[in-house]
This record gives sequence, structure tokens and C-alpha cells, in this order.
Amino acid sequence: MTDLKNTFKNAKDKVIGKTKETVGKITGNEESELKGKLQSKKAELKEKFDESKEKLAKKINDKLDEKEEEKENK
Repeated sequence: MTDLKNTFKNAKDKVIGKTKETVGKITGNEESELKGKLQSKKAELKEKFDESKEKLAKKINDKLDEKEEEKENK
């Protein structure tokens, strides 16, 4: 399971980023809008990276378990 702390931080960064982006659009502040977009995208990338790490760890654990079972069955 992905670390709950990272999951919460990524969700928080997405919300804050979208908020900054919206405020930037409403006020016509291009810099704030861009910063918001970047913060949201960064959170999305971190989320995907965390998911990939979790999938990789599961595959490695499954292979190690499989090898251990083969050893025990011999």
C-alpha cells in the first residue's frame, strides 16, 4: 500500500494547485495560474510514481514468494 502520508500530500497539492490555477485565471495573474498548474501536475506525477513503485514492489515480492515456494516443494 502506498504510504498514506504521500497520498494525503499529493491530494493536498492537487487541490491547492487547482485553487491557485483558478485564482490566477479569475484575477488574470498568469504567474499564479502557471504555478497552480505546475503544482497540480507535480502531484499527479508523484502519484503515478508512487503507484509504479507499489506495483514493482508487488511483482518482486510475488517472484520471491514463488521462488521460496519452489524451494519448499523440492
